[in-house]
Amino acid sequence: MSTEKKKDAKPLEAEEAEKETAPVEEPAEEIAAETRENEAEALKKSYDELYEKHLRTLAEYENYKRRTQKEKAEIYLNAQADTVGSLLPVLDNLERAAATEETSPLAEGVQMVLKQLIETLSKLGVNEIEAVGAAFDPNLHNAVMHIEDEELGENIVAEQFAKGYIIQDKVIRHSMVKVAN
Repeated sequence: MSTEKKKDAKPLEAEEAEKETAPVEEPAEEIAAETRENEAEALKKSYDELYEKHLRTLAEYENYKRRTQKEKAEIYLNAQADTVGSLLPVLDNLERAAATEETSPLAEGVQMVLKQLIETLSKLGVNEIEAVGAAFDPNLHNAVMHIEDEELGENIVAEQFAKGYIIQDKVIRHSMVKVAN
């Protein structure tokens, strides 16, 4: 009998050792719930990544729209400035022709055309650059002469030789001036 007990005891010990090392089986419901949670986390992560990508794309599109609108406005302004710039010699000649003190119908017609051209340019936003008596600004004025004049002060425009014009913030033509030092 004692040998039988020993024989029965060994298989019990081996059985217990197997139980300790064998993986514990979880019920199928727990495994399915854990799988669903993992899938939900993966879907949420994928959703978050796509949502961030969507937001970045929207921001890039808004920047693109803003940039193209600005470029379009600059192109329009440059085209407008070039067109007005090509008309300025005509304006200068009309001003010279209107400067005569003649009272003939032809002189009156030239003055009316000059007035109409100035009004049209004004409607387009073209303004004359004020020069005489103003402080010299190299962005607006082109100094062709310097004089010494104590009455005017330093860097004050003393005389204007050719009018300058500006549209919005863009200089079409700089004023040609004489500057007092």
